[in-house]
Amino acid sequence: MAAPRAAPPRCRPRLLLPLLLLLLLPAPSDGLGHSAELAFAVEPSDDVAVPGQPVVLGCKVEGTPPVRITWRKNGVELPESTHSTVLANGSLMIRHFLLDGGGSPSDEGDYECVAQNRFGLVVSRKARIQAATMSDFHVHPQATVGEEGGVARFQCQIHGLPKPLITWEKNRVPIDTDNERYTLLPKGVLQITGLQAEDSGVFHCVASNVASVRVSHGASLTVSGSGSGAYKEPTILVGPENLTLTVHQTAVLECVATGNPRPIVSWSRLDGRPIGVEGIQVLGTGNLIISDVTVQHSGVYVCAANRPGTRVRRTAQGRLVVQAPAEFVQHPQSISRPAGTTAMFTCQAQGEPPPHVTWLKNGQVLGPGGHVRLKNNNSTLTISGIGPEDEAIYQCMAENSAGSSQASARLTVLWAEGLPGPPVNVQAVSVSSTEVRVSWTEPLVNTKEIIGYVLHIRKAADPPELEYQEAVSKSTFQHLVSDLEPSTAYSFYIKAYTPRGASSASAPTLASTLGEAPAPPPLSVRVLGSSTLQLLWEPWPRLAQHEGGFKLFYRPASKASFTGPILLPGTVSSYNLSQLDPTAVYEVKLLAYNQHGDGNATVRFVSLRGASERTALSPPCDCRKEEATNQTSTTGIVIGIHIGVTCIIFCVLFLLFGQRGRVLLCKDVENQLSPPQGPRSQRDPGILALNGAGRGERGQLGRDGKHVDMKELEQLFPRAGAVGQPDPRPNPRPTDPEAPTLCEETQFSMLPLQGFGLLEEMTSEAKAPCVGPLAALPPQDTGPGLLSEGPAALPARSGQ
Repeated sequence: MAAPRAAPPRCRPRLLLPLLLLLLLPAPSDGLGHSAELAFAVEPSDDVAVPGQPVVLGCKVEGTPPVRITWRKNGVELPESTHSTVLANGSLMIRHFLLDGGGSPSDEGDYECVAQNRFGLVVSRKARIQAATMSDFHVHPQATVGEEGGVARFQCQIHGLPKPLITWEKNRVPIDTDNERYTLLPKGVLQITGLQAEDSGVFHCVASNVASVRVSHGASLTVSGSGSGAYKEPTILVGPENLTLTVHQTAVLECVATGNPRPIVSWSRLDGRPIGVEGIQVLGTGNLIISDVTVQHSGVYVCAANRPGTRVRRTAQGRLVVQAPAEFVQHPQSISRPAGTTAMFTCQAQGEPPPHVTWLKNGQVLGPGGHVRLKNNNSTLTISGIGPEDEAIYQCMAENSAGSSQASARLTVLWAEGLPGPPVNVQAVSVSSTEVRVSWTEPLVNTKEIIGYVLHIRKAADPPELEYQEAVSKSTFQHLVSDLEPSTAYSFYIKAYTPRGASSASAPTLASTLGEAPAPPPLSVRVLGSSTLQLLWEPWPRLAQHEGGFKLFYRPASKASFTGPILLPGTVSSYNLSQLDPTAVYEVKLLAYNQHGDGNATVRFVSLRGASERTALSPPCDCRKEEATNQTSTTGIVIGIHIGVTCIIFCVLFLLFGQRGRVLLCKDVENQLSPPQGPRSQRDPGILALNGAGRGERGQLGRDGKHVDMKELEQLFPRAGAVGQPDPRPNPRPTDPEAPTLCEETQFSMLPLQGFGLLEEMTSEAKAPCVGPLAALPPQDTGPGLLSEGPAALPARSGQ
């Protein structure tokens, strides 16, 4: 640790550079995050004392002398006496450790070393001192009978401080620990594997510590003849127990399994993580020993007994919890800050379970309040507006069930000489519901260098961190604070500022803004019937806090007087007016009120006359008829759209026919018959087609040489009047692209709405050997001349 430094001198007037340097430089430190002015080099630790024997608790402090060391027991200062003495190095010696009884108080308890010098006071971690004890056995070993080659197990349990050492005796002779068949576990278990006849005898458990020695009852072991050799399923006699340990201790997870053949014992973690090899060993035939446990060893361990050569297995599991005492990952740092500014200390501790952090100021517990704030689970201490009374040593104490730790830091408050005193006679007077006037008089001393004042404002119910400030010129001794909330208490204090710093804060003063009547509530009106109105608005729960609510008035517009007021609580958001005149126009008025009076009203005019006429003219609703009407209306709209689109297509076709119109004459009707294109799908026969033979049939005619007369054609391909009838033929497929097409007459059918597209005209150099009163259409064989959208695709005609 670095040599202690003297306290920094107080800043003198006009010496701004030294002040800035002090702000930038941290306070002296020992390199470990501890304050060099006062810190512990050695702290007391937990111990177990033997009654009647002396006990020494170590404590060594480094810091700027003189340093005074005292001790506390259970939080109370321990007086000097012949029974307990503070040694020259700061350690505490108890000459004869006592327990309860004989009229003298017990020396058991929590001890703390307290060190103090001119910079402040620090307190060590707590050290728990307990008396060495030994109880009677609460579990004695039990008699056991086993077969040769089998397994025997004895167990005893006893409590003591410190933890007793357990040994075993056979026929009053300590057992041979070199025998590999004998396994002694620290928790008081004796396992004997591969039993033999000479193992028979009487076994005793012996427990010893500094307090006493205890011997258990005897338990006999009888070894019978060898077993039958029959197959036995693997069985776990004893599985691992749940353990809670502290880091660096040893974990013993027991697993005893039997079976024929002898099962193989293996270990794993339930979470799948590897157990590792460092510090791990297997004791006996299957006990897992983990030395120097860490927090990472925590988990559920699974013992498995496997039958050799098979997948037959039995399992048992136990949970290991490893705790770690609190330790710091970030120590608080000593700092120097000018008076009136903010000081912040941060300390972060870790442990398992997570430690609880508290703060001490010169050895006394420091809680939040006033200008002291604790954040981030108490890991951050903030002191605002520091003054000379805040100069102290602050300690961060971290504690959990596994132990405690402490770290300290010093706060130095820099106070420049010649600063003005605090403003005096601070008064606050309410002016309105949103304004307060604050007045004061200048400080009593050192007022020449004042450059201005800063007024600190916050709601009285808010924490200090919600405070805000407003600057005031040096010649002004009053300030109007505006934009405040009505009926709210506020706290005010003021500081005077000079080029060298701020004065201390004035005494705070409180003032409450005046109340005011509520604003007009938003109101909407809904007509529910010929004589009923529903009024809706937003609820105002704050009205109930200020003895308020709503007032409702209404009247026919033709009358002079209102009905009301109807008083409603502030939590209500609707009200129904019924039994009204169906022929009248009503005026509705709603206002909010509190202890300061009535607010402005919201007015609405509403007529019931239209609702009354609609009710008289309209019969009661028949939902089924209305639904049917809606469906009929929708069907009519669809049909209308069909007709309109069909007309548009007809016009397009007519224009195409007119541009390419020529007279076509059929030379040989019977040889050139061509059936019309069939529907693209059986669901949609409505297509635009020529009255003639289909391409598939045309090909068949070409191959067979069969002649078909017009009557047959009309039966096969009905005219326009029969277009709506379904076509029983399968969809024709073009098989003969060279077959001629009949051009006798054109028939049109209604197109369904499912699909429409652009009619693409494809020209062909091959011309049909027929003429007639038709406009030429693009040939189907030369390109996809289709209305290609939707299921009702339209095939193009052939011919040119």
